[in-house]
Amino acid sequence: MNDSSIRDVVRRALAAVAPEADLDALAPGASLRDELDLDSMDFLSFVTFLHKALGVEIPEADYGKLATLAGCMAYLEARVRP
Repeated sequence: MNDSSIRDVVRRALAAVAPEADLDALAPGASLRDELDLDSMDFLSFVTFLHKALGVEIPEADYGKLATLAGCMAYLEARVRP
């Protein structure tokens, strides 16, 4: 799976939990929770979507690494096998 495919999955996951969000305006370093007004259940749904779509185990201890779009991409790129 390439970077573009991972980015598409992340965007689909965000759209699922924040359908009204303008994802094109989301800065790579912006806090997803703050910018998209995600509560803890929304964020858990986001993580669950990523897990199911990519087959990546994401322990709760790593949730902070998914706090930004850039962080999500770096975390997932390191764990998704090509």
